[in-house]
Parts: sequence; structure tokens; C-alpha cells
Amino acid sequence: MTELFFGGMRGSGFEFSDPILLLLALLAPVVFLRANRLPATVTYSSLRLVETKTRSIRARVVWIPAALLALATAALAVALAGPRTGDAVSEVHREGIAIAMVVDRSTSMEARDFVRGDTSTSRLDVVKTIFRDFVEGGGAFGEGRPDDLIGLVTFARYADGLCPLTLDHGNLIAILDEIETPVGDPSEDGTAVGEGLGLAVERLRRQETASKIVILLTDGVNNAGDIEPLQAAELAAQHGIKVYTVGAGYTGFAPYPVRRPDGRISLQRVAVEIDEVMLAQIAQRTGGRYFHATNEDALREVIEEIGRLERSEVSEIRYLEYEYHFAPFVGLALSAIGLASLLAATWLRRLPA
Repeated sequence: MTELFFGGMRGSGFEFSDPILLLLALLAPVVFLRANRLPATVTYSSLRLVETKTRSIRARVVWIPAALLALATAALAVALAGPRTGDAVSEVHREGIAIAMVVDRSTSMEARDFVRGDTSTSRLDVVKTIFRDFVEGGGAFGEGRPDDLIGLVTFARYADGLCPLTLDHGNLIAILDEIETPVGDPSEDGTAVGEGLGLAVERLRRQETASKIVILLTDGVNNAGDIEPLQAAELAAQHGIKVYTVGAGYTGFAPYPVRRPDGRISLQRVAVEIDEVMLAQIAQRTGGRYFHATNEDALREVIEEIGRLERSEVSEIRYLEYEYHFAPFVGLALSAIGLASLLAATWLRRLPA
């Protein structure tokens, strides 16, 4: 969307959502000239029939209907350009770091080897809870990360950038809660670690912050995608991005939910494997660390490490709602057209018509 701003600070003045449509106002002079053209002439046998010493008031203001139509044209052009005020647009400056959370959402994340109380919980549900507490705070995570730019990338067979780097953590958490595994869709399943990390690096490399972090969580082995994980790690290192890798769950066998023919869900032991060597190499090449998380407390060390990093100023422009002001211009145009028609049909009527 093209924007034209008037006034001082961005978002505090007057602007148009489609300023190119203001060019339609150039039609106003054309409308005036056509509407003010002289009517058809009448042939007289002598000029003495139309001799007069003074012009009447009507003759002097006969151009008013044409001027009103030209004004209506200009007002409609302004209305079409979308006049609005951006009071809801604000630029926020804070001291923080830029963090990209990269979450594996392959079907193996449905394994139920995490336990809360007496209930087994899927790996993905635990990851959601950990990252929610990491962002918002609570318990071992203190007051969270209110001053950090945080984005979200997920991956299975393909990588998806679900949320850009933002300070609006409320929307981030809402998106995080909607993550699901591609159960029942083999074409979407897989573990493209390199694709997920590569997309996160692409998001982070454009940031001006001194500290840029990736928290990569997976429970498997890279088996999809065109980018090798170590290639993505080299790219991260070139841009000064630290990658903290987390292996979620146990290696060996884990209970996995399977639908039985009668429709009920039962847990069956299936073989699972985490490529810890690869994850450790990614972390080592970028100056980060590798953690094996078999419970929620395993991420505490990651939080403590991030908390010691250098903090720098980050900024973000938030776009919420604009207040549009086209109604007054449409009202002005309609009033001008109505008044012009009334005058042209009565007091300022031209003869012959």
C-alpha cells in the first residue's frame, strides 16, 4: 500500500491510503470548462435587440454551477484516495535482543513421553507451555521477555514463518497455541531442520540488534528439505547469530498415540531418535549451546544464558487501526452537485437550453 504522510511524526498527521487517486482531481478544471461553456447561439437580424448597458447579477454569477461541479469532482477524488489519520500507529523503542523460536511440529512431536503429575503429555504441548512461559514469564522464567523482539518459525517437511519478529507478544502466543502436527497427512510430515533454521536466519539477519538468537527445538533427525542443517548453521555464524539447540524427549522408545479400528486411541511404543551430534554441531558453530530436554526444567539453562547476553535497542512500528475521513468529502461532493443542479434548473438557468 502506498502512503502519503502530512504533518510531523509518523502516524500523528493526515495521510492517504491511495494517494495516486488524487490525480483524479485534475479533472476538476475539465469539468468546469465543459459545464461553463456557452449554450447554443441564436441568430438575430440586428444587434440592437441585445444591446444593454449593464450586465445583470445572474449574468455575472452564471459560472457558479460549473464551479460547484468542479468542486464536487475534487472532493470525490480526495474521498477515493482514502483520507485517514494514523493515531493508532506507534513506534516503540525498547532495550532487548532479537530471538527466533524454531519449533519442530512433525508427527513425532505427538509422542507422550513427558509427564505432568499423573498424565502423559505430548512433546508439542510441553514445548508450547515452555515457550509461553519463556515469553510471558512465570515460575522459573521470572517476568519473561517483554523487551525482546521474538518471532516464530515451525517446520515439518517444510518450514513456515508463522510470526515475524515482534514486540506484540500477545499475538505471538495466540499463534503459538494454534500449532498442530500434520497427523493424517504424510505429504506434510518430515523433519526439515535445515529449512527451519535457514528461514529463521533470513528473518534475523536484517535486524540491527547486537544480539540475535535462535532457539531451535526438535525431537528427530533431519530427513527433509533442500538445506542441510550445518549449511544453515554456517550462514547463521556469518551473520553473528547464536543458535541454541534443544533435543526434546528420550532417545530409544516412546509412547505414541495410535487410533485403533474401533476409533479409540491407545499408546504404543515406537522407536524415536534424536540426532544429538548434529544439534551439538549447529550450536558449536554458531557460539550457542546444545541442551537435551527431557522435562520442562531443562530449558532453564537456556534462559539463564540468554539473560547474560548484551542487550541493545530494538524498535518496532505497530499498525493497529486507522480512522478514515472520506464521509465529509463525499457529503461535500453530493451537496455541491445538488446545489449546482438546483441553480442550473432555476435562477441560473441558461436559455436556450
